[in-house]
Amino acid sequence: MNKNLTAILLLNLGGPDSIQAVRPFLYNLFSDRQIIRLGPSFLQKPIAGFISFFRSKKTEKYYKLIGGKSPILEITQAQAKALEKALDKSEDNNEFKVFIGMRYWHPFIENVVSEINQNGIKKIIALSLYPQYSITTSGSSFTRLDEVSKKFDLRITKIESWNNHPLYIDALVDVIRKGLDSFFENVSSYSFSEIHVLFSAHSLPKKIIDAGDPYEKQTLETINEITKKINIQWHLSYQSRSGPVKWLEPSTEEKLKELSEKGVKNVLIVPISFVSDHIETLYEIDIFYKSLAKELGINMKRADSLNTHPLFIEALKDIVLKNTKS
Repeated sequence: MNKNLTAILLLNLGGPDSIQAVRPFLYNLFSDRQIIRLGPSFLQKPIAGFISFFRSKKTEKYYKLIGGKSPILEITQAQAKALEKALDKSEDNNEFKVFIGMRYWHPFIENVVSEINQNGIKKIIALSLYPQYSITTSGSSFTRLDEVSKKFDLRITKIESWNNHPLYIDALVDVIRKGLDSFFENVSSYSFSEIHVLFSAHSLPKKIIDAGDPYEKQTLETINEITKKINIQWHLSYQSRSGPVKWLEPSTEEKLKELSEKGVKNVLIVPISFVSDHIETLYEIDIFYKSLAKELGINMKRADSLNTHPLFIEALKDIVLKNTKS
């Protein structure tokens, strides 16, 4: 074993890798009490089974529209490969191997931590791929990491959020500029003022924010850093909500309707809380919201997800190196 070898563990949500995986993926998701509390704890899993059974058929239709599965694993694997290559080129004395741990589908965090331990690696830098921290996302992944790592002798450094990292902001500014450019054939004659930028973030139940979760605040901090570098007319809305509880507002659907009523004709949606394409971008934005926007008379486009954007990979590299402990 190389004593300088450090495991980088990229943590993400995961997604079904087939239509058959949709129902068990939803069951795993709804079984997590850090996302949603379904009655008393002893009823969490039975209720999760009930919900996943009834929601799976509808959700399967959405996945069929985007190729029959989530692409998030392949994208995260590409991010891991690019990050490991970037780290190999660094002048740091440490050596790194990048792993992927998913919360709700394969490869599960518990299996990957066991693999890291079996490889004789004792140092882990756990990096959440959610830029803005929430107990429901990064928090849940780190809770699971803590649970499964207790039986191993591991030194774990946790990176919980990086919502205003300069290179991450630069990467977002780059995809926003390219998205704005895409509205015009002659890019030398346009004005950004003709386009409204709608930052669409994953919604959360309002009670979670009221309890002190920093997600909303950190999302606004990210947007504030972006607007220091690019002059845009912007709005913030929230997507992917379900159930009868009060969620963060306005919804992206409501905001598109409001912008239409105000006469806005061009909207660039920026998926601000997502770094990888998955069902929330490929179906919810690219299909559902785009269809709605067309009905409303809005020419809607979406900024590319960061995926393996070079500046984004450099951001992850910088984050890792600054958190390396020899």
